[in-house]
Amino acid sequence: MKFQIQNSNIDDTEDIFSLYKIATDFQKTRFTVHWPEFNRTLIETEIAENRQWKIVANDKIACVWATTFNDPQIWEERNEAPSVYIHRIASNPDFRGRNLVGQIVEWVKLYAKENKKQFVRMDTVDDNPDLINYHTKCGFDFLGLVKLKNTDGLPAHYDNATVSLFQMTI
Repeated sequence: MKFQIQNSNIDDTEDIFSLYKIATDFQKTRFTVHWPEFNRTLIETEIAENRQWKIVANDKIACVWATTFNDPQIWEERNEAPSVYIHRIASNPDFRGRNLVGQIVEWVKLYAKENKKQFVRMDTVDDNPDLINYHTKCGFDFLGLVKLKNTDGLPAHYDNATVSLFQMTI
């Protein structure tokens, strides 16, 4: 099966929200903190700015995620270093076990180089040893837990949150 990474487009919006719902429902069975329902404007803005991505196989969306080059509320003073930030990876259950995160990692390394970035960064909410272990196996360094100071304007799952920070040097 051939996988392709491409920008999401406005026609993908309902599929993106469907994958977010599947991911949130799964999170609710395993974790105390889970994703809220995301604002449609947020997703449409990411699509318009070419920051919402997808992996496609057999004309189906296998996975989605978003990127940004700026994440000051989560990364605070570390945000000054040139970085690509990955957010909201959500996989289609029909494609689980296909190493989709590994494919994203290989892609984002090239994307970071093309955009002259020094780091690839990601965060997860809460202290989740299984997720920490998974992301380190994917090549990220676990930088520790940080209590967020200012979450104004961030999605609701960041309210009063402690996040696990991950970084990969390019």
